[in-house]
Amino acid sequence: MMTKHTTLRGCAWPLAALLLGSATPPAPRPAATITVRNPLAQARRAETISLPLARLPAAARRLSPAGLRVLDAAGTVLVSQLMDNDADGQPDELLFQTDIPGQGRQTFTLVPAAGGAGVPASSRTTFARFVPERTDDFAWENDRVAFRTYGPVAERLAVAKDPNGTLTSGMDCWLKRVDYPIIDKWYAGNVRESGFYHHDHGEGYDPYHVGASRGTGGTGVLDQGQLYVSRNFTSYRVLATGPIRTVFELMYAPWDANGRTVTEKKRISLDLGSNLTRYEEQLSADQPLPNCTIGLTLHEQKGEVKADRPAGWFRYWEKIDDSYVGTGVVVAPRSITDYQDHRAAFKDQSQLYVVTRPDAGRVVFYAGFGWQKSGQFASAQAWDEYLAAFARGLAAPLEVRWQ
Repeated sequence: MMTKHTTLRGCAWPLAALLLGSATPPAPRPAATITVRNPLAQARRAETISLPLARLPAAARRLSPAGLRVLDAAGTVLVSQLMDNDADGQPDELLFQTDIPGQGRQTFTLVPAAGGAGVPASSRTTFARFVPERTDDFAWENDRVAFRTYGPVAERLAVAKDPNGTLTSGMDCWLKRVDYPIIDKWYAGNVRESGFYHHDHGEGYDPYHVGASRGTGGTGVLDQGQLYVSRNFTSYRVLATGPIRTVFELMYAPWDANGRTVTEKKRISLDLGSNLTRYEEQLSADQPLPNCTIGLTLHEQKGEVKADRPAGWFRYWEKIDDSYVGTGVVVAPRSITDYQDHRAAFKDQSQLYVVTRPDAGRVVFYAGFGWQKSGQFASAQAWDEYLAAFARGLAAPLEVRWQ
């Protein structure tokens, strides 16, 4: 900055700027250069890039994490989000997103915030919260999809035969067709008018039935032809909500799986731009568990099942009211031991089972849906192509390097 003692001799400011009495400050020196490469021929949209703060170059580690900004090759500051994944009060990861062409390569820089400028605001976001005003749901969403599941009060009401109760650890789909958040608005509408979100007021609605089924991505243990499952979640912990990712945990009371006492916790996350929620299922028991089984309800069995086990994706395409919905599960193929198209005469018991082998008591999978009326997927083929591309991307993640 110039003072009254500054002379032109040896000054680094351009002469024209000095004569005008102002100058554009020099661009911040990069603290790190990030290179991202797409190893696949397919273009990839809304890919989340994760930068572990502890492994970045020293110049970046010396800066306050809150002061780090991500610039693209054109010098535009990108939306980013700091994550505290272990809830110790210290950020440990920086996220941003990019679209990248097939076999493309992109460069980004990390710089200190110029003049303390904040992260750019975004109209699109992810969100999750506990919902005590609707018994005790837990709901989450991004710009494309929304979900919910059910808590202990809903379970107690169901056991007492109260019609307001819900007894299930299945996962519900909320069919939205707008890219802004709807959870708070729909629940507020339901407080004013019971059943509000079961009717489409222009943003979407909830016609999806879960009941005693697994819904979309509920889990259990399949043993001797019977599926054993937990009841409703008993507690929760929100770890993050933000413009790129929401993360939370659901805990469950110990439950029985054919004589085994099972302890279960789910870490659930949803990224902006994705139709699939990521589940990190953690199971332990007093005796070895034969599997962790992921379910998709088949409702009235009128839809179409399709599976590509070698690629690791499974789906159901069905008509709900005047439109079609595709649900799906994606799992790393090495974790899959079997899948079953299970049909039953009893309500909520017809399901597509994806049987997986836990690794050290842990299984990671993705589950979600696409709604034709949202304009995202016009056909079952389009939904299949999305799941296939997602599975390919999971098998060949973006290569991220920094220096």
